[in-house]
Amino acid sequence: MIGLGLLQVAALLAVVAPVAARVDVAAERTALARADKAWSEAAVSKDVERVVSFWTDDATVYPPGQPAVVGKDALRRYVTEGFAIPGFSIRWETTAFEVSASGDMAYGLGTNVVTMNDAQGKVMTERGRGVTVWRKGKEGRWKCVVDVWNAGPVMPAPGP
Repeated sequence: MIGLGLLQVAALLAVVAPVAARVDVAAERTALARADKAWSEAAVSKDVERVVSFWTDDATVYPPGQPAVVGKDALRRYVTEGFAIPGFSIRWETTAFEVSASGDMAYGLGTNVVTMNDAQGKVMTERGRGVTVWRKGKEGRWKCVVDVWNAGPVMPAPGP
């Protein structure tokens, strides 16, 4: 009889136990787009601490043609040095986000524009493309854990 009673209690608990919350993927994409836009705006305004705040403490950044930059302290130095380059500016737009079924990981695909002065002081602009991997923390905030970008395709010169 005790076995049957336990079985009935287990069945009742299974029915009334809270069902795992469903992830609102559209809402998460909106939250990611909002965070990514604020991050780009922080970069445009050259706010080092705000830029760094969008990466996790263990984030890894893969800049084109350079070694990986790992962790907040290294990222802070990297951003500070970048902002000090004459004529430097960066902006980006992430055009697509994919969110995991669990709602705690995502990736974004986008484009960027980096401008700086060359050795002769002439302004040069490079258009690129990037991939970011995001993780949602316990506090509910999305932060970038991996950030990689490279040069976009070279556009042919206009013909005669």
